Amino acid sequence: MTDPASYDYDLFVIGAGSGGVRAARIASGHGARVAIAEEHRVGGTCVIRGCVPKKLLVYGSHFAEDLKDAQAFGWTVGETSFSWPALRDSVLNEVTRLEGIYGQTLANNNVTVFKSLAKLVGPHEIELADGQRITAGHILIATGGWPVRPDVPGAEHGITSNEVFHLETFPKRVVIAGGGYIANEFAGIFNEFGAQVTVVNRSDAILRGYDEQIRDRLLQISMAKGIQFRFNCPFEHIEKQADGSLSIRLAGADPIEADLLLFATGRAPRSQGLGLEAVGVELAANGAVKVDDYSQTSVEHIYAVGDVTDRVQLTPVAIREGHAFADTVFGGRPVKVDHSTIPMAVFSHPPIAGVGLTEAQARNQLGSVKIFTSDFRPMKNVLADRNERALYKMVVNAANDQVVGLHMIGPDSAEILQAAAIAVKAGLTKAQFDETIALHPTMAEELVLLK
Repeated sequence: MTDPASYDYDLFVIGAGSGGVRAARIASGHGARVAIAEEHRVGGTCVIRGCVPKKLLVYGSHFAEDLKDAQAFGWTVGETSFSWPALRDSVLNEVTRLEGIYGQTLANNNVTVFKSLAKLVGPHEIELADGQRITAGHILIATGGWPVRPDVPGAEHGITSNEVFHLETFPKRVVIAGGGYIANEFAGIFNEFGAQVTVVNRSDAILRGYDEQIRDRLLQISMAKGIQFRFNCPFEHIEKQADGSLSIRLAGADPIEADLLLFATGRAPRSQGLGLEAVGVELAANGAVKVDDYSQTSVEHIYAVGDVTDRVQLTPVAIREGHAFADTVFGGRPVKVDHSTIPMAVFSHPPIAGVGLTEAQARNQLGSVKIFTSDFRPMKNVLADRNERALYKMVVNAANDQVVGLHMIGPDSAEILQAAAIAVKAGLTKAQFDETIALHPTMAEELVLLK
């Protein structure tokens, strides 16, 4: 076996997103000599082109309704207008600030950063874009995922979530392809900013995998807000017209004229071009890096975490996996990440949040279940004369009274669910929820008043 001291680094990380940065920092803290390579910007999908800038757009879009509702609370609101360039630039400036913090974190932890494409050219050897070669005892693949474009003529005229934060002008007519969380989040954002939004989905439902009652409620509310949906409509052809607009042709439906087409049709693991297969790393059919419970690949000293493994495509999961990898390999403490009972949220208008089993999943897995719901109009909506209703749902195992799922749609649902997810993860019972005194007046109190 080669002496570890003969390598340039103990750990070389390819990809400086949330998972890679956490792994690098923790491994360095355990005494490892660490380097990381990133061909784009430090921070990865979440910080640069994902959850952070998107959540800031969500905040910005909420003011459209808040300004209207303010009048019912006694505020006199004058003429208002929205400036896309002002919000866009503020968001991008915040992204740059956060990128700097990530870079400083790596520097503070003595991690060497190579701002370059990197690929494997041998079992322990990495080549950078300029031809420089580096050796490492262990290699971590943390390159994340990349948006998928459908294979249809004219697809190049559409954009993905990577480019949406950089739009020069705000579009008046937007078509969003897809039915998942990215599609529904941007549908709400663009709609609140005043665009005419049409969501086109090749299947017959939105948000597959989420509780059916909750996603149906979002569909109803979205349609009431003016968002249009076309289901079972595959794309056939996209044409760019003389005035710069798009003519989008769908199978079995009338064409749609739009100023912007956003593809939100999923993300694929970004494993191509890294030289993985040449050194024996096994990949799944979709390009995901195959790993075991400790994030180890088919090659003993090569590991992978985050979206490139396609286990659970969520930033906190990538962070947890990166931390566990570093503790396992360099901290002398083997750690497995528990991928069950992970809380999830969709920052739609209103937001959705859920943890644990949906009603359908519980019935399939447990057989006998009890369902408790609260369908109510939040106090703020009542005074604002807004008819939008929240829906909270609890799924309980009838055999032992354990709460196995919580699902909700309504204002601040993600903020409320984070604490409630602890109870579900801990296996608490419906009786224990009932024994907890309500915090009144709040929306969250509905969780301990469910009948």
